[in-house]
Amino acid sequence: MSKKPDENDYSVGSDAEFEDLELDPQTGQFSMGQDEFESVDLDSQASVESDLFGDPEPAAMLTADRLLEEKAREKNRPEGFWQKLLYFVSFGLINLGDSKKVRQRKELDARIGASFGNEAKYVPVLTRKGGVGKTTVTTLIGMAMALVREDRVVAIDANPDRGTLAERVKRGTNKTVRDVVSKASSITSFTAFSDLVSRDRSRLDVLASDTDPLVSQAFDDGDYNVVADITGRYYSLVLTDCGTGIVHSVMQAVLQRADGLVIVSGGSVDEARLASETLTWLEANGFGDIAKQSVVALNTATFGTELVKLDEIEAHFRTRARAVVRIPYDPKLAAGAEIVFEKLHPATQKAARELAALVADGLA
Repeated sequence: MSKKPDENDYSVGSDAEFEDLELDPQTGQFSMGQDEFESVDLDSQASVESDLFGDPEPAAMLTADRLLEEKAREKNRPEGFWQKLLYFVSFGLINLGDSKKVRQRKELDARIGASFGNEAKYVPVLTRKGGVGKTTVTTLIGMAMALVREDRVVAIDANPDRGTLAERVKRGTNKTVRDVVSKASSITSFTAFSDLVSRDRSRLDVLASDTDPLVSQAFDDGDYNVVADITGRYYSLVLTDCGTGIVHSVMQAVLQRADGLVIVSGGSVDEARLASETLTWLEANGFGDIAKQSVVALNTATFGTELVKLDEIEAHFRTRARAVVRIPYDPKLAAGAEIVFEKLHPATQKAARELAALVADGLA
């Protein structure tokens, strides 16, 4: 069938309007005017899309190293008596760098202050025997961490039998884990949660256990999970001072969350044996991997330590755990009162920092 004369056949462009086409004198090809098309820089477009749809940078990205010009940065002055003296008498022309002791301190600070990522890390401190310094070790790790790290550190007293963790710091509140559980739905900010903890001068926050043994016995795995979930919102590191009841339901909840582990042993024969049996129990109940990566704190301040070969105890635990740190006797710790980290003996501070660095190594 033939088409009518007035029908337009657009398939061959018979009636297309070419008056808008221009002949490019350089290429000899037709091109549309600039009003219809314009070139697009693909790289620029991708950059714009990245700015529009990419994740915004957190405030932590605005560091001095990134923003300051070289001329505005403070020169690295050496630390150490002779190094500092030579630097000043030479008007800054001679810089020998830090002393060996200072370099070791800064290296330890770097390990303790390592980033743990975007999620909170949980580290329980436990043993099957009471009286070996578990609460003291928890406090020392927390203080050593909080003094160096820029994020928040909290220690929870999860002992269902009336723990004493809150007595190791200056008490700033009478609130306990029970208050956190009962007010869980209303805790929607760090400000609200901070009213329930005591903050030490080192910046360590401590959440106390119930003071009434009849009430604290009711603190179970469900309660711990509520507390752990809330602390995980506002803290990068959550230390848990556990009770001695390793088969208690709270312990199961604690171990299921654990990213690291600290086992505390005393210096006597029975204390060392019970600490080793704690590792055996962990291995037999599905926690063998974390047991192998645990750190053992060997508290040499317990009774009878002077009669025992500590080297043998340490050698034993090195075959079962990742590392062992000896905590020396310190009268300020033995008193069982409030701990002020900077007033401890230098050897105690050093041991606490080494322990904190080893814990951080396993989390970074």
